[in-house]
Amino acid sequence: MRTFLVAALLAASCAAAQNAPSVTVPATRDPVDKSYRKMIAGMDLFERQHALAPRATLRFQLLPRLATTQLEGITLRVAGDTVSLPVPVAADHSFTLERNAQALKEDAALIASRKTSTLTWRAQVRSPGVPEGMRRLGDLRLECRVGVEAGLLSNNAHLFAWLSDMFTSADSVCNAPDGNYLFFADGPVTGITLFDGNLSANLPPTALHAGGTQTEASLPYCDCQVLLDRAYYAPIWDQRWSDETLLSFSHQPITPSP
Repeated sequence: MRTFLVAALLAASCAAAQNAPSVTVPATRDPVDKSYRKMIAGMDLFERQHALAPRATLRFQLLPRLATTQLEGITLRVAGDTVSLPVPVAADHSFTLERNAQALKEDAALIASRKTSTLTWRAQVRSPGVPEGMRRLGDLRLECRVGVEAGLLSNNAHLFAWLSDMFTSADSVCNAPDGNYLFFADGPVTGITLFDGNLSANLPPTALHAGGTQTEASLPYCDCQVLLDRAYYAPIWDQRWSDETLLSFSHQPITPSP
C-alpha cells in the first residue's frame, strides 16, 4: 500500500510540475541542517517514554558519513533570526541541547562547522551498569524513537525527502519489522547475540551491515556510507525480547601492522 501511494504521489507531482508555470523559490537554510524544534521534541519524547530506559541519560552524537569527514575540532551552534547559541561538543563528539524559548520561537537550526551532508546524527541513550561491549535493548528502542522524533534520519535521497514527514514516525519506524532503523557498533561487527534471562539467540546475517543489500549506487543515500561494517539492525520491534535484553557483539579482530 505504501509503495502504491508513493508511486501515485510521484506521478501526480510530476504531472503537476509539467503543467505548472515556472516559480522561483527563495533560498532558505540548508535542508539537512537539524531543526532545533524537532530535536527538542525528541528530548520531550525521551521524558515521556523514559520507562523504556528509566536510569538512562540522553545525548546526541555526530558520526562520520564520508571517509573524508573530520570530526576533530567540529563546532555546533543553534542559529535563528536573532539567536546564536554555541553548543559544546564532547571528546566523543556527543552533545546535549539547552532549552531556549527564543530559539524555539524563531524555528532555529542546529548548524555544524562541517558540511552537514558529511555527517550522520544519532540519539545516544545509555543506561548505567550495562557491561562493556554490550547494549541494552530498551536503550536502543528509546534511541530509535528519539532519533525519529528529532528528525535525525538522513537515509533519504533528496528526490524523496519531501515524502519523509508523511511516512516517518516513531511508531512506523521503531515498531515495524521493516522499519530499518540503523544502529552503529563501536567497531566492525561480525555477529550479534541476544541474551534475555535464560533465552539467547543469534541475530541473522541480514541484521548486519545494513542488511547486506547496499550497492555502489545505493550507498551514497545511506548514512551508513562509511560505517557499513558497523551498521546493524536490532529487534526493537519484537516484544518477545524484553527491554532488559542485552546485545553482545562479535567484532572483527584487528590485524597488527607489519
